[in-house]
Amino acid sequence: MRLTDCHNFHDFRRLAKRRVPGPIFNYIDGGADDEVTLRRNTGAFEDVDLVPNILRGVGDVDLSVTVLGQKLALPVYLSPTALQRLFHHQGERATAAAAEAFGTMFGCSSLGTVAMEELAKKHRTPQCYQFYFHKDRGLNRAMMQKAREAGIQVMMLTVDSITGGNRERDLRTGFSIPFRLTAGGIAQFAMKPAWGINYLLHEKFSLPQLDAHIDMKGDTLTIGRYFTEMLDPSMDWDDVARMAEEWGGPFCLKGVMSTEDARRAADIGCSGVVLSNHGGRQLDGSRTGFDQLDEIVQAVGDRLDVIMDGGIQRGTHVLKALSLGAKAVGLGRFYLFALAAAGQAGIERALGQMKAELIRDMRLMGAKSVADLNRGNLRFR
Repeated sequence: MRLTDCHNFHDFRRLAKRRVPGPIFNYIDGGADDEVTLRRNTGAFEDVDLVPNILRGVGDVDLSVTVLGQKLALPVYLSPTALQRLFHHQGERATAAAAEAFGTMFGCSSLGTVAMEELAKKHRTPQCYQFYFHKDRGLNRAMMQKAREAGIQVMMLTVDSITGGNRERDLRTGFSIPFRLTAGGIAQFAMKPAWGINYLLHEKFSLPQLDAHIDMKGDTLTIGRYFTEMLDPSMDWDDVARMAEEWGGPFCLKGVMSTEDARRAADIGCSGVVLSNHGGRQLDGSRTGFDQLDEIVQAVGDRLDVIMDGGIQRGTHVLKALSLGAKAVGLGRFYLFALAAAGQAGIERALGQMKAELIRDMRLMGAKSVADLNRGNLRFR
């Protein structure tokens, strides 16, 4: 199977599975507990039907949106995700370059594997920084200042990960950073020598957002212990309000799911919220962002930008979210599998297909621009 054989999300997933070791594939692919929420994230879109309009004279289609003060050429952006250079040696460099090629935003994670300063200096496309809240308040301030000096436009505080989810696929393979693989996990790495050669021939793996603050060498600290020992589960609304005030620019909470919390976010001056269950990787059985979208847009959509992620695999999924009032939609596994399959070329092929789907589907819906989409285009089963 080659990159040219990839025509949709499922094709990229299959190619990624062939090219990366099993423990890494399962890290991308897996969810928490029984993975009920992981499956529901995509299944939720099947409970809503599109109702197209005809004879609307749709020639050119405008896919642009403005979200969190950023003008994007597409209504989708590449969500910040961790450890990307494990999936492909280009890592976030591929993600940023592909996002720029399509005029959309990308995110850099606190657990990113390329320095956010490098990416911000090289690429003009908007960049958001996914931030985790640490017990050490001085560390929080230092990391925010570093992001500000790098020219990051949007701060995205993740609020659904004050402790790590129970990801049993990783437990079975022994996946962790640093690697502590089980015998079966080691065997799966041995079956993908091309990945190993690339990993060894390129620059040493690191977490540059954290390297200056946290010693990740040897047995000092694993990713799992980072979540359980360094992040602050006592974080509250007062902490977030102070952080938003200190940042002074577009500030977004990622992981909001309840209407009450969305209202609180608006009250303390947040610019937006991302309705997200972390790709089904945290609290299994939780509601999906799409299922909560209509309720939250109606409650606070006039006060802040409502965004959603989780389960997006098709252009029609994006249109359904936009019709319910989402300002933009975050892509996660959609581009991570493409990255794992073929680096920057893979992401650009996936985004090109998404753009083509969106243009075709907008024409079929009778919509010239995202503004033409509304709740009247949908019927709930």
